Amino acid sequence: MEPLLLITNAEAGGDRADLERALAVLRSGGDVEVCHTDAPGELDGVLHRRGGRRVVVAGGDGTLHAVVSALYRRHELADAPLGLLPLGTGNDFARGAGIPLDPEKAARVVLDGRTQEMDLIVDCLGEIVVNNVHIGVGAEANRNAGRWKQRLGRAGYLVGAVLAAMDPPFLRLRVEVDDDVVTDLDRRVLQVAIGNGAKVGGGTDLTPDAHPGDGKMDVLVSYAIGLPARVGYAASLRQGRHQERGDVCYVRGSRVTVSGQGFYCDADGELFGPERNRTWHLEPAAFSMALP
Repeated sequence: MEPLLLITNAEAGGDRADLERALAVLRSGGDVEVCHTDAPGELDGVLHRRGGRRVVVAGGDGTLHAVVSALYRRHELADAPLGLLPLGTGNDFARGAGIPLDPEKAARVVLDGRTQEMDLIVDCLGEIVVNNVHIGVGAEANRNAGRWKQRLGRAGYLVGAVLAAMDPPFLRLRVEVDDDVVTDLDRRVLQVAIGNGAKVGGGTDLTPDAHPGDGKMDVLVSYAIGLPARVGYAASLRQGRHQERGDVCYVRGSRVTVSGQGFYCDADGELFGPERNRTWHLEPAAFSMALP
């Protein structure tokens, strides 16, 4: 078997025992070098020295985002199929793609799985999105969490979500999908989500029909503004039926533009903004990955 370069984020935490269990399986198939990185410069240096080794990402959605982004910038993303050991907290991309969360089973997929082409979302500044980007209440939850997680750790994310639910931003946005206007500035929205993958937040199906290999982005717009509507939206979201609501628009496309009053974006857990205009397009079959 070809040699592997396993990349993990030294600052992401995670269970060391899980990593060792996965490594035992991978090493049964051949040579594996493990590199712990904690900065973009380190990641670029590791990739520069990887030679012909196939990259395996050990971590969550943030680690996967960082490695795919670095390979994309280096024009090396299509060189060889990636492997993924979902050792993060949410592991939403792995959940949506069907990769087992058990470390040994995931390692076996790296060795024996089928190679499938994966799509990639790229914005107008050249930044990539592997799984999902959302605007509105979800991004506000992440923004609030940033003020609390240094003091409370992971519990800061829960605090951020509660604060966002109590006082969500209601945004006036124009959303265009493949040049069709989905919503305009005359109507306030609770949330806009653009999905390459289906799941966010540790398994919630925000864009439930999305799959990273189907050649389309799924776009959700929620108009659940009043308190009863927000409660109903949250309940239907937990049931996976929110896209059926009358105050939700759910469409698919290859290009999405969002513009209007200042908004924050959460892209694979990375927060940026405020923005006034942003465009995302899909690059089909931008890379490949080992799947069950």
